[in-house]
Amino acid sequence: MKKLVITEKANAARRISTILSDGKSQSKNVGGTTVISFTKDGDEYEVISLRGHIIELDYPSEYNDWGKGSPVDLIYVPQVKTVRVKSTVNAIKSSMESADEIIIATDFDREGELIGMETVKAVDADMSKVKRAKFSALTKAEVENAFSNLVLPDERLAAAAEARQVIDLSWGAVLTRLMSLASGQVGKNFMSVGRVQSPTLKLLVDRNEEIAKFVPVPYWKVIGKFGMLAFKGEHESNPFWEKDAADKVLEKCKVAKEGTVISYESQMKEEFRPAPFDTTQMQVEANKIGIPPATAMKLAEDLYTGGYISYPRTENTEYPKSLGLRNVLEKLKESDFKDEVNEILSQETILPSRGKKRTTDHPPIYPTAGASSSKMKGDKWKLYELIVRRFLATLAPASEAEISNCVVDVEGEKFKAEGYVLKKEGWKKYYRKYLTITNTHIPKLNSGDKIDIRSMAMDEGETKPPYRYNQGSLIQEMDKLGLGTKSTRHDIIGKLYSRNYVQGNYLIPTASGVALTKSLEKHGGGIANPDMTSKLEADMLKISVGERTLGNVVEESQDMLYKAASTIEKEKDAIGDEIRAALRSQQFIGICKECGNNLTIKKSRNGNFIGCDGYPDCKCAYPLPKGAMVQTLETKCEVCGLPQLKVIRKGIPPQTVCIDPKCESNTAKTYLGKCPQCGGNIRMMYSKAGKRFAGCDGYPECKQTYALRPRGFEKSADKACEICGAPMLLIGDREECIDSNCPSRKR
Repeated sequence: MKKLVITEKANAARRISTILSDGKSQSKNVGGTTVISFTKDGDEYEVISLRGHIIELDYPSEYNDWGKGSPVDLIYVPQVKTVRVKSTVNAIKSSMESADEIIIATDFDREGELIGMETVKAVDADMSKVKRAKFSALTKAEVENAFSNLVLPDERLAAAAEARQVIDLSWGAVLTRLMSLASGQVGKNFMSVGRVQSPTLKLLVDRNEEIAKFVPVPYWKVIGKFGMLAFKGEHESNPFWEKDAADKVLEKCKVAKEGTVISYESQMKEEFRPAPFDTTQMQVEANKIGIPPATAMKLAEDLYTGGYISYPRTENTEYPKSLGLRNVLEKLKESDFKDEVNEILSQETILPSRGKKRTTDHPPIYPTAGASSSKMKGDKWKLYELIVRRFLATLAPASEAEISNCVVDVEGEKFKAEGYVLKKEGWKKYYRKYLTITNTHIPKLNSGDKIDIRSMAMDEGETKPPYRYNQGSLIQEMDKLGLGTKSTRHDIIGKLYSRNYVQGNYLIPTASGVALTKSLEKHGGGIANPDMTSKLEADMLKISVGERTLGNVVEESQDMLYKAASTIEKEKDAIGDEIRAALRSQQFIGICKECGNNLTIKKSRNGNFIGCDGYPDCKCAYPLPKGAMVQTLETKCEVCGLPQLKVIRKGIPPQTVCIDPKCESNTAKTYLGKCPQCGGNIRMMYSKAGKRFAGCDGYPECKQTYALRPRGFEKSADKACEICGAPMLLIGDREECIDSNCPSRKR
C-alpha cells in the first residue's frame, strides 16, 4: 500500500519521516520539490512538505488598478484562488496518481486544516482516500499514535479558517484603498487598514490620549519605622490629599519616642501555582525576559518542529488526563534540569495546577524532550528554559508565606504595617528566576507592647497616568477583547510597527496612527471598535462547531463592510484633509533659521535626516539621532534657537535635545573628558543600532573608543585617570575610569 503524506513545513516533514522510518528515509528532488520516501510495516510512504499556504486568495487581476472604479465595488466581487507554488502541486499530483491513501499531517488547528484541505482539493484528490493525522507534539509516541489512528479531515474547521481568509482580504483591501486614496497616500506609503489591526491601534491611541489628558494629583504619606528591624508602618489615612493634614500628623508624631502595639496578627498563607502555558501567557512571559511575541512564536515553532515542546498554538490551560506527566518528567532528566526534575518526581502524587480555559484540540504548552544550554543557545534556550520552568512550577507543591499585620499607636495616630516572609518555596523554587520576591520581616508582638520609633518622615508623590501597553500586555488585552487569534495577534502588532503607526517598546502611536484612528472613529461606522471585530471572530468560531456556515458569515461581514465603506467614501474629502494635516505635523520639525522654510524629516538611501524644504537653494540639514525613537516638540533650544526633539532610548531616561548635534547644549551633555591619544574630546556616541559608546570627536584621524554600560547615565568627572590617563566618569556618587581595561577598574 502506498501512502502520500502532506506536511505544512519542511522540518516537520523531516522529523515525521525520521520517526516513522527509524531514521532510514531517503530524499529525492522532483521538479524542485523534495520528496522523502521510506518503507514501514510493508507500506511505502512519500512525504512532501508545503510552504504554508500554496493556494493564494485574491481578487481577479482586472481589479488590481486602484484608480479604476470605487473600492466599495470590491466588497461583493468573488475572490479567486490561484496556485502559488506550482512545483509542489505538480509533485503532489505525481505522487498522488499511485497513492492508495493521502494523509494530511499539517498543524492541527484551523489554519493547518485549511492548508491541507485546499491542497488536496487543488490537485483534485479522491476525497475518499484522504485521512487526517492529529498530533500535538512531534514526538515518537505522538506521531506513531496519530498515524495508527487516522481520522477524517474536519471540513468545518477548514471552513472557519477560509472564512477568516475571505473576510480579512475584503476588509483589508477595501478599507486600505479607501483611506489611502482619500489621503493621497498610495504606492509604498499606503495607509494600511485591517479588521483586527484598526481596533488594536485604537486601543493604543485611546491609551495615549488618556496619558496626555492625565493631570497628576499630589499626595503625601506619613511613614514611621519601628523596632530593631525598622519595619515600615504607614499612617491609616495615607495618602493625604492635603499637605496641611499630613504636616499636622507628622508634627504630632515626631516628638514621640515609642509607640504602642494595638494589634498583631500572623498567619500562614498558601500561594497557588501558576496555570499551565497557553499561547497568550507564554508570549506575555517571554516578553518580560526580552523576547518579543513575534520572535517568541518563531522560536516556539522551531522548538516544536525540533521535538522539544508541544504545539505552541493553544488556548488550553489544563493538562489532559491522558498526558503522562511522569513520562514527560523522565524525558527531562536528559537536560540541565535533572536535579529539579528528580525533586518533582519524588512527590508521592503529582497533581498539576490548571487554569480557567479548557479545550480539547491541544494541551497546554509543555516540554517534550530534554535539552542543554551547551547545545541550545541564545533566545531559543531562554524560551525553552521558560517553558520547562513553567511546567515544573505547575507540578510542584504550593508555596507558603507568613503574612503578618500590625497596628501601632503613636500619639493617638494609627500606623499599619504589613509583613511578608516566604517560608516554603514550593513552586517558586523552580520559577524564581522570573519572580521578584521581597521579604519584609515584622517581629512577633503582643497587644500593649511598647516599641521604639526609629524615624518618622513624610513622602511626597503624585498620582501616575495609566501604564502604556507593551507587546505582552497588548496581546493580553487583545485576547480579552476577542481581537484576532492566538496565531495572528503577534503579526498584527508587527504590522503596526511596519506601517509606522507605533514606535518604541511601549507602543507609542505616531501622528499618522492617531490621524488614521480618529478618522475611522469619526467616519468609519464603528469599524475601529473592538465589538464589531470580536463578533465576527465569534461567528467564525461557530462555523467550526457547525452553528454557522461559511457562506452566511461571509455574507453578513460583507453587509457590515458595505455600510461602513459607503460612509467612508461619502466623507473621503474630510478624511483626506485630516490625515494629510496629521502627516505634515509628523514630518514637520520647525522653521529653518537660514531661509524661513520648514524643516522636515527627509528620506535618503543612508537613512532619514532633517532637511530644509528650501533645498536646493538652502542646504541646511541635520542628522537624526541614531538608534532612537524621536518625537517632535514645539519648544526651541535656549542656546541657538533651533527646534528641539524628544529622544527616547532603552535604558536611559528620555532627553530633550537640540536638532543640531554641534550645539553647545548637546556637546555639554555628551562630553566625557579629554582624549589621551590626541587631546580631542571624548564624547558619548551611538551606533546605527542605538548601542552607545564613547569615542573621540577627532575621528577618523583618531580612532580612540571606549565601551559604555548599556544602561544608566554617566557624566564627566572633569579629570583624567591617574593610572592610564583616560577620562574619569561620575556614576552616581562614584568615580570610575572610562577604560574597562584600566588596572584601577580591575582592582
